[in-house]
Amino acid sequence: MKLSHPLMYSGNPREAADQVAALEGAGLDGVWVAEAYGFDSPTLMGYLAAKTERLEIGSAILNIYSRTPSALLQTAAGLDNVAGGRAILGLGASGPQVIEGFHGVPYDKPVTRTREIVDLIRRGLRRETLTHQGTFTLPLPPGQGLGLGKPLKLLTKPERPSVPIYIAALGKKSVEGVASYADGWLPFLFHPERADRVWGAALRAGTAKRLDGLAPLEVCAGGMVAIGEGPQTKALLDLVRPLYALYVGGMGARGKNFYNDLACEYGYEKEAKQIQDLYLGGNKRDAEAVVPTAWLEAGNLVGPASYVRERIAAFAEAGVTNLQITPVGKDPAAIVAQVKEWVS
Repeated sequence: MKLSHPLMYSGNPREAADQVAALEGAGLDGVWVAEAYGFDSPTLMGYLAAKTERLEIGSAILNIYSRTPSALLQTAAGLDNVAGGRAILGLGASGPQVIEGFHGVPYDKPVTRTREIVDLIRRGLRRETLTHQGTFTLPLPPGQGLGLGKPLKLLTKPERPSVPIYIAALGKKSVEGVASYADGWLPFLFHPERADRVWGAALRAGTAKRLDGLAPLEVCAGGMVAIGEGPQTKALLDLVRPLYALYVGGMGARGKNFYNDLACEYGYEKEAKQIQDLYLGGNKRDAEAVVPTAWLEAGNLVGPASYVRERIAAFAEAGVTNLQITPVGKDPAAIVAQVKEWVS
């Protein structure tokens, strides 16, 4: 099992990136760089490439709406070059609030759009001449634009003819597609013991149609890690309550919140409704208190060493091949080194 880390930063990505080198030395295998509607991910990924030597550097995620397929192709090729073949392209649909509110682009056809983009990027990295008819049309047909477009291929030679493409997905149709054509899957707010009831059928259906030549699907999921005895360690779970409440309660409108739907599918229907009502009503702290402790305990690795090892085994049993961790403690590098020993 690989070990990776979602890079967290609050307005100072340079400072956060400077800490990654120490984690690499402790055995970390990869780092994931978020984008949302803050700083862009590729700039920081390029900076990380210069600051590290071995670990994989992934975007988690670049949305599939605000950049054209060819722009994503250029980004994947450029990052893989400066990283010396260590880039991972993490893509996802994001959500209507960000896509329509921040980028001003209609949120439509996420499943079809994602599959077409992945196909175009893979063809582009092989330096094939890009033509396409579908959600995207390459080149533009006569009557659109100036009518001067012609089929082109990537001008420069990529570091590798294939960059791993991971997809963030929660919906069953999306997950089935991911299992059929992507290199990896990035689920969120993952509950190992309840994952199969939500996505098991979709993953099996997609795997049955998996494209020839692809390795088995990588699954990257995890949570906070804190190792220690006593209630003071368990109390650290409260640190992730705001995150769960934000996504389940405030990341989307009523009836259009993928994370609220996920909480319901996990079996937390009552709590999901309460969290959303409280959060949208401006009572964020009360919403945080309603987040089920059982979910926090299952989705994170917090407690005595023996318990953390049990949680690692639970994630592995659920199909996770890349454990994504956020170490919490006085010495994050030591935590990474310990967990790396356990997952090896």
